[in-house]
Amino acid sequence: MAQSKHDTDGATGSDLAACHPHHRILFDPVRIGPVVAPNRFYQVPHASGMTESNPRVRAAFRGTKAEGGWGVVSTGAVSIHPSSDDSPLPYARLWNDADIASHALTTDAVHQHGSLAAVELWHGGAVVMNRTSRLPPLSPSGVPWAATHIGFMGQQRPKPMDTRDIDAVLAWQRAATRRALDAGFDIIYVYAGMGYLGYEFLLPEYNWRTDGYGGSLENRTRFVREMLEVTREEAGGRAAVALRISLEELRAKPSDHYESEAHGVVSLLSDVPDLWDVKMDSSPNDCGASRFRPEGAHEPIIDFVRTVTDRPVVGVGRFTSPDTMVSQIKRGVLDLIGGARASIADPFLPDKIRRGNSDAIRECIGCNMCIASWHDGVPVRCTQNATAGEEWRRDWHPERFQRTKKTEQVLIVGGGPAGLEAALVAARQGYNVTVAEQHSDWGGRVLQESQLPGLAVWRRVRDYRVWALSQMGNVAMYTDSPMDADGISTLDADHIALATGARWTRHLYSALEIPSYPLSGPQVFTPEDVFNDAVVGDRVLVFDYDNYYLGGVIAEHLGRRGSRVVYATPAGHASAWTFMTNELPYVYKALGDQSVEILTTTNLDHFDGSTATLSNLFNGHPLTRGIDAVVIVGLRLPNTDLYEALQKLQAGGHESISNARLSLIGDALAPGAIAHAVHSGHGFSRGLLGGDDDRYLRDEPINLVTPQPAFDGGDKR
Repeated sequence: MAQSKHDTDGATGSDLAACHPHHRILFDPVRIGPVVAPNRFYQVPHASGMTESNPRVRAAFRGTKAEGGWGVVSTGAVSIHPSSDDSPLPYARLWNDADIASHALTTDAVHQHGSLAAVELWHGGAVVMNRTSRLPPLSPSGVPWAATHIGFMGQQRPKPMDTRDIDAVLAWQRAATRRALDAGFDIIYVYAGMGYLGYEFLLPEYNWRTDGYGGSLENRTRFVREMLEVTREEAGGRAAVALRISLEELRAKPSDHYESEAHGVVSLLSDVPDLWDVKMDSSPNDCGASRFRPEGAHEPIIDFVRTVTDRPVVGVGRFTSPDTMVSQIKRGVLDLIGGARASIADPFLPDKIRRGNSDAIRECIGCNMCIASWHDGVPVRCTQNATAGEEWRRDWHPERFQRTKKTEQVLIVGGGPAGLEAALVAARQGYNVTVAEQHSDWGGRVLQESQLPGLAVWRRVRDYRVWALSQMGNVAMYTDSPMDADGISTLDADHIALATGARWTRHLYSALEIPSYPLSGPQVFTPEDVFNDAVVGDRVLVFDYDNYYLGGVIAEHLGRRGSRVVYATPAGHASAWTFMTNELPYVYKALGDQSVEILTTTNLDHFDGSTATLSNLFNGHPLTRGIDAVVIVGLRLPNTDLYEALQKLQAGGHESISNARLSLIGDALAPGAIAHAVHSGHGFSRGLLGGDDDRYLRDEPINLVTPQPAFDGGDKR
C-alpha cells in the first residue's frame, strides 16, 4: 500500500545506507502546506503530448517517474475551460466531470509508489488561439501575443476582460480544483508564467487596465492572488496550492518599493501559496538547449525567492549532477530540485542517487527533442531514453528487461548511438554481445558532432552507453575493427545488427523541395569533411537544407576558425527546425557573433570554384557571392553495402550465416536525428525476444457514453 501523503517520513536510514553522505539531504521530506513530499526530487509540470486521448500512456509515463523516486510528479498544462484551447498543440483538460477518470489513472499510478501528484491548472489567456473552441481568447487589456513563427500565428485577437470575465475565470478555476481533488491530486497549481493569463495581469506590457486589477504592482498582483485564494478555499486543506510564476521580466523591472518588481510580487504573495515554483519567461530561456544554456542557468533570476518567503521553493536548471543539487539546497537557492528534461532522460535518477550509483544516471543532453515533441503535437520522445512514451504501449521499462531463455550470440557492427544502444539492451536481456567499430573510438556521429561549438554535452549519449557496457561481463567490444561480409560469416552469430550509419552527399536542392543532382568540384564539401578538418578557403558558403542544428553549427564553427561565412538555406530561417527545440533565437545570435551572412529562401544553383550562383526559391531572383568553398548540409543516404553483401551470402546458402537474423538499425536503416537512431537500436534489441516485445498498443480515451457539455461548472458564458 502506498505511504500516506500526509504523514510520510521520507527515506529511512536503512534506505540511505548506500547513498553518499553528501547527497542524503536530497532525501529529506519537505512539507508543502497540508501534504509532505517524501524527498526533494520534484518533477515539475512539463508537457507530455499525451492528453486525454492517451490516458494509459500518460499514466504509465508519469507513474514510471514515481517508481524511479521522484517525490512529486506533476502533469503538464491542464486547461480549465474551452477559452483556454491550445490546439493543435497537445494539452490536457479538466473541463467537466468526464475528464476526471483519465487523470485518476495518473494519480493512482503516482500514488502507487508513495509520491505526490500535482496538477498544473492553466488558462492560456491571449497566447492561445482557441482554434477548435472558436471562443474569443481572454486578455487583461486585449493585447495579443504577436508570434513570429507560423505555427503559433493566428488571426483571432483576444477580448479585453471585464469584471464578469474575471469572475468567470475564478469560477472555472474553482470548478477545476474540485475536479482535481476528485481525480486524487495532492498539489493544485495556479499558473502565472510563460505569457499565460496570470502572467499577463502581472506585466504592464499586457496589462493596461485602470481599475483595481491594473496600474500599481499591488493591483496587477490582485488577479493571481484571487486565483490562489479560490483554489485554497475549494481545496479546503485536502491539497496544497502551488504558484508557478515566471520572474525574468519582472526581475528586470525596477520598483519604487522593492529591489525589483519580481521581489515585489513575491513579497506581496509570500504567504499565499504553499509552494513557489519559479521559472523563466520565454521557452528558449526557460528550457534552454545545452548548446546555449548551462546547468543551473536559472539561478541568477530566481535566487532571491527563498529570502522573501518562508514557503518551499522549487526551480529547475536541467540538473543532472547530485553535487549541483545539493549546492542549490545548502546555499539556500531551492528547497526542492525540479526536473523536467532530466526526469525524462532518466526517470530513475533519484533512485540511482539513493543507491549511491550516480555514475549510472542517464544524463539529459539538453538537445530538447522532448520539447520538439510538444511542438509536433505527439507524445514525448527523448534522445537519451528510448523508453519515454513507450512504457505502456510497448511495455518498455527504462530499467527492467526480460531475460532471454536462449544462449544466443548478437553481433553489432557499428559503435554509434544505434549500435551502442542495441548492444546495451541486448546485453541487459542476457544475450552474449559483440560490438565491432571500424574507428579507434566509440560514438560514431555523436563523437564527430560533439567536437563542434556547443555540442560537447551531447557526448553523454556515447559516454553513458560505453560506461554501462563496460560494467557487463557478457559484452566484447572492439575498436579499429572494420568488418566485411566474409569476416562476419566466420563469427557464427545468431543475430546481426548493422549500425553502419549514413553518409552526407553533395546533392543540391530542387524547386520541387526535394534533393536534386550532386554538385561536383574540388572545393565542394560535406559535414564529414568539416569533421576531418578538410575544408579550406577564406570564404565559405554553407548551403543547408537539412534544416536542423548541424548547418548552423558548421557555419559558426567555420566562422570561429576565421573564415568569412555565408549561410544559405531554402527555408525561411537559418536552422529552421531548431524553432522546435527552442534554439532558433540563439542560433541567430551565434551566427551574428561570427558575422555570418544569412540568406533565407535561397537556393544554390551552381558553384564554379570561385563564385556561387544562388537564387530566391520563390521568385527566382539571382544573386552571386565570391566563394572559395561550399559545404552542403542536405541529403544523407544510408550505408548499406555491407548489408547487401551479407544478403547475397544468405541468398547463396552460406552455411555459417544462413540462419542468422540480419537487420539494419539507426541511420543505416533510415537517417534521422540521434533520437531516432537510439530508438531504432533499442527497438531492435527488445524485438530479439519476440512475443509481447513486438506489441504496439493503441490507447483510447476514457469518456462517458453520452456526450457531455464541453464545460460544466462556474460561469458558463
